Amino acid sequence: MHDDNHDRAHDSRRERLRAWLSQARFFAEEVYSARYRGTIARSRRDEDDLFMLLVFSEMMGVPNPAAYYTLELQPLLLERFHDWHRRMGMEHSPLDHFRCC
Repeated sequence: MHDDNHDRAHDSRRERLRAWLSQARFFAEEVYSARYRGTIARSRRDEDDLFMLLVFSEMMGVPNPAAYYTLELQPLLLERFHDWHRRMGMEHSPLDHFRCC
């Protein structure tokens, strides 16, 4: 019985230590990545913009070797199309058959 109490206390300390280490790791990652958050967000947006160009380039008359593979993604990305073409400097939709604004 004494060993059971000792084992439970040991397990409890181990769990508290794991929880503390997990919180410390989270805090350290947040402190480290906080200054890079804007840069990371811009980089992700640039990657998303390039991806959108790949998906819709064939419809805009730009040859796209990946058109076959990206065709099925177009319906999923149409909701984001307006924001994308505005960021790319196109006031109105560049697609004749698709008016989003």
